[in-house]
Amino acid sequence: MLCQNCGKNEATTHIKRVVNGETAEKHLCVSCAEHLGYSDMFSGFGFSLDGFFGGLLGENMPLLGAEREEKCPKCGYTFSDIAKSGKLGCADCYRKFYDKLLPSLQRIHGKIKHTGKHAMIPVQVSAEPKINPVAKLKEDLQKAIEEQNFEQAAVLRDRIKEMEAGKNE
Repeated sequence: MLCQNCGKNEATTHIKRVVNGETAEKHLCVSCAEHLGYSDMFSGFGFSLDGFFGGLLGENMPLLGAEREEKCPKCGYTFSDIAKSGKLGCADCYRKFYDKLLPSLQRIHGKIKHTGKHAMIPVQVSAEPKINPVAKLKEDLQKAIEEQNFEQAAVLRDRIKEMEAGKNE
């Protein structure tokens, strides 16, 4: 899209103003945006986004010679380019410069490992399958009968009947 002000250059800035419910939109090129005062929206606050992200990535770090510095195989960005602009060139930059980006990512996020939205609660898994209480009582009843402990067998029999009657209701 061409600049709506000069009609010559490619529009790179989109301005949307809403005044009294009326919306006005403009698409401007870099030079027209600067001329109309839309060049740096954060200049009056003493805050620069480029400086902010560049500073987090170590802009003041001593730079290697450009000819010796490693480049991303896909986009050609160097770590110096990332540190200066505060932006990665492509997704492969993460893989290529992972070791150099790791301290910066840790400063920004506080952690390196993603733990998800909620803290994970450890769940204890038992190797033994859960046994039905009635089945357990029936085993105990069988043992009591084999040991000829008929009094205990009668108590177990009555408990089993009570539990089974409670399930059927």
